[in-house]
Amino acid sequence: MLTAERQFEILNTIRNSGKAEVDSLAEELGVSTMTIRRDLKKLQENGMIERCHGGAVRKTEAAYDDKSDKNHEEKVKIAEQCARFVHEGTAVYLDAGTTTYEIAKCIMEMPGLTVVTNDLEIAVLLRKGKCELIICGGTVQKSTLSILGYYATQMMQDFRFDTGFFGAANINRDFQVMTPTIEKAFLKRLILKQCRESYLVADSSKFNLEGLNRINTLSEYTAVVTDHVFRKEEKKLLKEQGARIVTV
Repeated sequence: MLTAERQFEILNTIRNSGKAEVDSLAEELGVSTMTIRRDLKKLQENGMIERCHGGAVRKTEAAYDDKSDKNHEEKVKIAEQCARFVHEGTAVYLDAGTTTYEIAKCIMEMPGLTVVTNDLEIAVLLRKGKCELIICGGTVQKSTLSILGYYATQMMQDFRFDTGFFGAANINRDFQVMTPTIEKAFLKRLILKQCRESYLVADSSKFNLEGLNRINTLSEYTAVVTDHVFRKEEKKLLKEQGARIVTV
């Protein structure tokens, strides 16, 4: 079995059961425990799992408080650029996230907006603003304060948006947008299709990281707004894929 195939099997095991032990993986895949530990180290470095004593567990999203202070200045710059894409009297979707929270700050006094969000922190902020506010129903992911799941997906099917802003947990080297949470992947894909214009907002810390669940690619958005500096070969790949980048 090739290394990539073995690591794929390890990921599937962790995805399905939530965790896996080194000894069990070694026996199941017919390799040494040292090989499994090397595989787990690589998967952790790529942001796909979390190591624990004797094995690994499914990767979880960072808590809201942990994310809010990280790269704050860059997130503010991204938000200020995104606010230029919002116009009075339109319907806007704000995905859950700390960068979209900064966008909410920028547009909350704009007249005539209808804003729909699945982020509890954004909803609390916007209750003080001028916009009409609609909050998505569903299951609350308490660590990130986002709303997802079956009821969220059912509710959001009926909406159409002029502009949507989406966050990202991870963006891998092939410029695929990834997330640790499969329910979020389904919800993001659904809402993206219902936006006339869509923008992915991602600071540089989100790039070159793997995740368990693929959402889509950068080319599926109207544009990607980021502070990330791309290398020459990356710019070539982005052009080939048809992705538009707005750099702040």
